[in-house]
Amino acid sequence: MKINKAIYYLFGASVLLTTVSCNDFLDTEPITEEGIPIENPLKTADDANKRMNTIYAAFGNEYWQLDYFMNGDSQTDISYAGADNIQNFQQDEYRIIATNANVSRDWRYLYGFINDCNMILNYVDEISDPALTAARKSEMKSEAAILRALYYFHAVQLWGDIPLVTKAVIGVNSGNFDEVYSQVYPARKTVKEAYDLIIADLEGAIANAPSGIQKYRANKNFAYGLLAKVYASKPNPDWTKVKQYASNISGVNLLPVYDQLFDGTHEANAESIFEVDGNAGTVWAWGSSMFYGTDWKKFNVPSNDLVKAFNDAGDTQRLNSSVKFSPVSWSDKYWTSNNYPFMYKMRKTDGTQNFYILRYADILLLQAEAAVRSGDYTGAAGFINQVRSRAGLSPVAISSETDGIQKVLQERKLELAFEGQRWFDLKRTGTAVAILSQQKDGNGVILPYAANVNQNRLLWPIPQGQRDNNQNLTQNSGY
Repeated sequence: MKINKAIYYLFGASVLLTTVSCNDFLDTEPITEEGIPIENPLKTADDANKRMNTIYAAFGNEYWQLDYFMNGDSQTDISYAGADNIQNFQQDEYRIIATNANVSRDWRYLYGFINDCNMILNYVDEISDPALTAARKSEMKSEAAILRALYYFHAVQLWGDIPLVTKAVIGVNSGNFDEVYSQVYPARKTVKEAYDLIIADLEGAIANAPSGIQKYRANKNFAYGLLAKVYASKPNPDWTKVKQYASNISGVNLLPVYDQLFDGTHEANAESIFEVDGNAGTVWAWGSSMFYGTDWKKFNVPSNDLVKAFNDAGDTQRLNSSVKFSPVSWSDKYWTSNNYPFMYKMRKTDGTQNFYILRYADILLLQAEAAVRSGDYTGAAGFINQVRSRAGLSPVAISSETDGIQKVLQERKLELAFEGQRWFDLKRTGTAVAILSQQKDGNGVILPYAANVNQNRLLWPIPQGQRDNNQNLTQNSGY
């Protein structure tokens, strides 16, 4: 095959694989035997700033506004899928297939986000514009590396072995064809390799990352917190590293009142580590209306199990901040129309809702988990009780590792409901199958689809469309 014909097919596939704008590839000189010219797409400080704006604007994307919350909670005992989307019903009931549209779009979104990060990581150093200082270049690369790590962390938890694309392809010739091919038609790398890249990105970014006071940017505290989560989630967790990085987070503390986290008047607060700004034009936070409101049946409907868990614990503060009951014009097999629940943490439906990617209570409970795994039951209870005290609940004690993990998970369930965490918490702790296979309805009867839960269902299928475009992608077991 001549090089120009090979390039034609290569770039056609890359658009499908990474959702990179066709302009990145097609607004060039005509394809010749020499290939497509390789020219830095970032020429000025303004180009670099616009690319950084694109990276942060992704938080207004469907992945973050809707799917992130659905993936983390609707697949668990926190909520039902709600609404009427059959793709979401497949997620909720553990019967996803390889052509599920949600799975396909999340793959495209995540690798599109990764490509935007790669553009900064690969090309910002080549900009000669004196308006872009060396210090700012280093900071940009740190932010991009932290966010690339975040996206790969999501991907490895969803799919297991994944492609690791580290090059934003902007051109191809006979000299770099093999390298470009490996980025456009990547094979899956092991979970270990994915975590190695994630850790390298995060640890390498810390020195030049923005200060932790910049809560709307990928900052040092967020890098530390993400490292703690990564070391807890990877195969053979390193609890010493979890404790080290969690303790490196500084300048944050719990808010005194739980509802202040979500009332819309305490944005970028003392508990926030990294949050999305829906108030200053950074993103249009349209996602709230997907979860809250009586005009149509919303997504992520709170489960009977969650409401029962709040009530059994006497946890009225967090229940009232997390779930809002209202009369509606519909009913379903879970709830009646006169008292229908909605997730309430995303309660501002005018597009200005901020939401957390990471907050300090999450880290305290992760520290409790690390302490349990290290045999420090007194220390673990101390971390849990800081969170419980804010909610007006009595302290707990821990008697064993099993008891400790159970109490950590219960506290995370009540503290972090509807913040996209539960699915990953259950998988990380090895409790997903045991807990999710016993989900009950409001009458205490095990839900019929709970029987679908097995080890294979803890990973999503590789999207069939991606496999059709790339013969190097293998499928996960059970699909």
